Amino acid sequence: MKQDIIIPEDTIKYQEGAVVSKEVLKTDSGTITLFAFDTGQGLSEHTAPFNALVNIIDGEGLINIAGTSHLVSAGQMIILPANQPHSLKAEKRFKMLLIMIKG
Repeated sequence: MKQDIIIPEDTIKYQEGAVVSKEVLKTDSGTITLFAFDTGQGLSEHTAPFNALVNIIDGEGLINIAGTSHLVSAGQMIILPANQPHSLKAEKRFKMLLIMIKG
């Protein structure tokens, strides 16, 4: 089986006025998804039934978890706890890798 090397920052491109996502891996155990947020874009508040790890790979984003805001930038990671409301907003363009593991 041929293995491709993935360069997250180059794998997904910004799109003006949009949020772009690309699923890298999906299994019964979870998903790995890349996102690119243009300035001013985001994801409205929601919850997920599983813990998720967000790894910022470019720029910076504002992540709100259960009413507390966190400004995270390239090279930083943050955990989104299961069943806790969270939202994301791009104060500046940013790219992130979202790893969600079921269980």
